[in-house]
Amino acid sequence: MEVKRYIQENESRFIEELFSLIRIPSVSAMPEHKKDIIACANRWKELLLEAGADMAEVMPTEGNPIVFAQKHVDNNAPTILIYAHYDVMPAEPLELWKSTPFEPEIRDGKIYARGADDDKGQSMIQAKAFEYLVNNNLLKNNIKFIFEGEEEIGSPSLSTFISTHKELLNSDIILVSDTSMLGAELPSLTTGLRGLAYWEIEVTGPNRDLHSGHFGGAVANPINTLCSIISKIVDEDGKITIPHFYDDVEAVPQEERDMIANIPFNEEKYMEAIGVKALKGEKGFSTLERNSCRPSFDVCGIWGGYTGEGSKTVLPSKAYAKVSCRLVPNQKHEEISKLFVDYIKSITPDYVDIKVTPMHGGEGYVCPISLPAYKAAEKGFEKAFGKKPLAVRRGGSIPIISDFERVLGIKTILMGFGLESNAIHSPNENFSLDLFRKGIEAVVEFHLNYRR
Repeated sequence: MEVKRYIQENESRFIEELFSLIRIPSVSAMPEHKKDIIACANRWKELLLEAGADMAEVMPTEGNPIVFAQKHVDNNAPTILIYAHYDVMPAEPLELWKSTPFEPEIRDGKIYARGADDDKGQSMIQAKAFEYLVNNNLLKNNIKFIFEGEEEIGSPSLSTFISTHKELLNSDIILVSDTSMLGAELPSLTTGLRGLAYWEIEVTGPNRDLHSGHFGGAVANPINTLCSIISKIVDEDGKITIPHFYDDVEAVPQEERDMIANIPFNEEKYMEAIGVKALKGEKGFSTLERNSCRPSFDVCGIWGGYTGEGSKTVLPSKAYAKVSCRLVPNQKHEEISKLFVDYIKSITPDYVDIKVTPMHGGEGYVCPISLPAYKAAEKGFEKAFGKKPLAVRRGGSIPIISDFERVLGIKTILMGFGLESNAIHSPNENFSLDLFRKGIEAVVEFHLNYRR
């Protein structure tokens, strides 16, 4: 049966199966959702078996479980390892959602819910492409699935899991749908990802919260001090000031810079879509270079003192911030993490105490466009979208991708179907049904074209 017809005839079931996953609030960042994590893993096990896997198993790790499944076709055929994650970001702030985040709703041809895109919707694309191939006797390659439940918290258990299960995960190529395209009418394949380093900073001043009238002006305020420290990390030209931070940053070849410059991109529409009046970043680089192949620093959260209703005149004892750097290939997150800690301590005044706690991180990744699997992905996009996809680097991070290459020695094809407008990690996350259908078609075509 032709794939478009198969999708059309089975779409209501596909959507309900996706909704059954979305309704499980598998939030890895919140311990109270541990039961939901387990439930979601078990639901994926059921769905992969129903899609045609020979076996599926929920496997324990030091943290959240791994769902592993496989379908063996031929000892001489290539093996494709499909990676995805079933955990999601917290839905808060709930008041900004137009519908209940874990009760999916279709509006204007889009699914609105937490996980609609990242990554339950995109994972379902992979599962349904696999189902179509199995049911129509078109599957020519061996397939393995590895779905994890900790991607949104940095995959702390997965690296150990893959190191201890190398033989189980042995394959020729890894296929991932957890990235975005430049636009619905501008299909693109991600050829690079930035790495990540993340820290929490704690600044301590007095031994208790103080009355700001009695002590203000005489005692250093930890929040003021923290803000002063953070303000020194990036200079006026958008350069990160940490000594030796740029030592291993690769210079983007002029050929690639020229290719980026030729990508259709409207800065006015970009600003309008996110509601900003101007763009700001590292001097000497374009917007698309800044958010894809140059490193960056951001404050992800900052708090301290009184933040409730009304007013409370307090000089707080402590102040906190969560901060991160996006890294580029060749930058090692552990080295950058140490450089950051040392630098922050060196610029902290002696009238406060500071504690910098490294959290999760990972390296960047680059995929050669000459790989046979990349060519197969190109053909998949051409079939589904009617045009050849652009090759682009993206600014996000999937730290485990570099671990796959380091531990398993396998390259990854990033075949994602999201859009920037899908609001992943934000209220009103959504995913287009049209792209859901085209994604299935593109992945089917990938499998039909991929050979070693």
